[in-house]
Amino acid sequence: LFLFGLFVLASGVTLIQVAVNPYIAILGPAKTSSVRLNLAQAFNSLGTTLAPLVGAALILSVAVKSADELAQLSASDLSAYRDLQASSVQMPYLGLALVLVLLAAIVALSKLPKFDSLNDSESNLKFFSFEGAWKSPRLMWGAAAIFCYVGAEVAIGSYLINYLGLEKVWALPEAQAGKYVALYWGGAMIGRFIGSAVLKKASPAQVLAFNAIVAAVLVLVSISTGGSISAFAVVAVGLLNSIMFPTIFTLAIEGLGKNTPQGSAILCMAIVGGAVVPVLQGMLADRFGLQISFVLPIVCYVFIAYYAKTNLEREKSLQ
Repeated sequence: LFLFGLFVLASGVTLIQVAVNPYIAILGPAKTSSVRLNLAQAFNSLGTTLAPLVGAALILSVAVKSADELAQLSASDLSAYRDLQASSVQMPYLGLALVLVLLAAIVALSKLPKFDSLNDSESNLKFFSFEGAWKSPRLMWGAAAIFCYVGAEVAIGSYLINYLGLEKVWALPEAQAGKYVALYWGGAMIGRFIGSAVLKKASPAQVLAFNAIVAAVLVLVSISTGGSISAFAVVAVGLLNSIMFPTIFTLAIEGLGKNTPQGSAILCMAIVGGAVVPVLQGMLADRFGLQISFVLPIVCYVFIAYYAKTNLEREKSLQ
């Protein structure tokens, strides 16, 4: 039941992404769509930075016993311990449910602008046919870029504790390395607030190209060196990741019109890269070593830079 609840929650989050991202993109002038989406995603990152801290304080307040300690408990004590663990989860999740119900009520009662282009039923009749959004090369290359971005971001975040624990890098114990993982994800939040301001002055494709190239260089520096330089270089990649998702998203759906909802769904499906790339990197780590395996995120960032370059060329051709 608990896993089913998580499935429902994840499905809801995905549906919100599919609906809200294109909505924010067309809520104002097209040239500032990246600014709006970056600002919205910054608050997304604020939640992912603060929520684990709040969750840890509320849910992990019950001391976790080791397997040896559990083996020494009597049947009644073991049952009491499990009940205590379950109760530590119940109130925070009930509180979260209440907050989400209140948020849904606020959205339902709010008079939000409506756009006919997002309500065209014809655009959603044949989702998997090669019509509409599927025929846009710009969108499909954008989906590939989203795949690479999410894959690289999640892969680095997933292996960061192990990476910082390498003797050649920093030899940090897991508890200390975990603090730098929070810094990595927090960098994405800070970068999006900064990015929403920078994108008012610079071209989205230019900013995306710059961030992707610098991210690739930082990972390359990290795997080529050791010690503090290696550690801080890879942690700093979080700051560069910041504007990538919202900027790729707005570039990819630009000009789709009535097919924008279909395009949004395709881009949201592309986040499966976060499930595929870490597995591939794990295979490389098993064969060639963890530090060398970070070549895969470099390849991902190079592809994102290429996608940004194609958009820059398109912008120049339209001028």
